[in-house]
Amino acid sequence: MASSTSSGSYTMVQQTSGSDQEDLQALMDQRKRKRMISNRESARRSRMRKQKHLDDMTAQVAQLRKENHQIMTRVSIATQHYMSLEAENSVLRAQVGELSHRLQSLDEIIAFLAANNGGCTGTTTHGAAGYYEPIESFLNPLSLSNLNQPIMASADVFQY
Repeated sequence: MASSTSSGSYTMVQQTSGSDQEDLQALMDQRKRKRMISNRESARRSRMRKQKHLDDMTAQVAQLRKENHQIMTRVSIATQHYMSLEAENSVLRAQVGELSHRLQSLDEIIAFLAANNGGCTGTTTHGAAGYYEPIESFLNPLSLSNLNQPIMASADVFQY
């Protein structure tokens, strides 16, 4: 009987050890499942963060492209305005040159008239009736001072 007892206790120890091993294996499997679930959840959160970051970056790219387009439009408008003002400025410079040339011509005519009228620089005389009369040499068709040159500026000069 001693042998059966010892054999029975060995079996029982083996059964207890087998039961403990199963419990230990079950505990390890449970921990493994929890770790796997935890890892899956962590990976899901990581993918969600990555997707959110990608969405944020995509939205920022769209916003920056919109701002860039607006800036380019403003630069284009400013450039067109600058070119328009530059053209107008060029026309005005040409008009100043033309008017300066005409003024110089008029000054030369006045100097010529003054030289031909014995130093009189006026273009009119005071008549007896109290009104101004043009100098006679200015109205004389044979006078050199009566050049056939227009004095008034034409309207074509001021159009652009």
